Amino acid sequence: MSFTQEVKAEILDGEKRTDKKRAFVRECFVRGGVISNPLRTYHLEFSLDEENADKLMEILTIFSLRPKKIARGGQSVVYLKEAEEIADVLKIMRADKSLLTLEGMRVEKSIRNNVNRQFNFEMANLNKTVDAAQSQIEAIRFIKEMKGLSFLSAPLEEVARLRLENENLSLAEIGELLDPPVGKSGVNHRLRKICKIADSIRK
Repeated sequence: MSFTQEVKAEILDGEKRTDKKRAFVRECFVRGGVISNPLRTYHLEFSLDEENADKLMEILTIFSLRPKKIARGGQSVVYLKEAEEIADVLKIMRADKSLLTLEGMRVEKSIRNNVNRQFNFEMANLNKTVDAAQSQIEAIRFIKEMKGLSFLSAPLEEVARLRLENENLSLAEIGELLDPPVGKSGVNHRLRKICKIADSIRK
């Protein structure tokens, strides 16, 4: 059963209400309402004749909502695309179970989005790290070929040799191999100096 069908089933099974405005919104949804799967996108619409569409627009506006209307296939379509406003429409229609379902889906979607953002952020950082390491290795190899690593000062030469011998290690891990050990920022500083030296040799 689709989410639209679930909402309509709840509305039809619910108690009759005396509130005419709420009852009208419920009736409009049962007659021509569609609500998308909230895990994919937020979209609720009512497909009605122009007179009822205008009346629905007026009522939803009274409830502090901001519906929009378009013409489609000889009908007037009243729609909302904000999750909060769709939740408010479910409240207006007294579709409490469907509202809880929607809120649960919103939480699930938010968690998924956060996980995806975190994954993309970590992948971007990993790519930057890999690119930086490759640039450092190329610079060190260039200096080795053109001048020899002994051309570098002792601290820079030590880092250069460790970088070449341990291409997959992180800066922190390289720092631990130095004698005495150096922090990640210290290793990074030395490698930047090496890259600048390689650039000046190229020029």
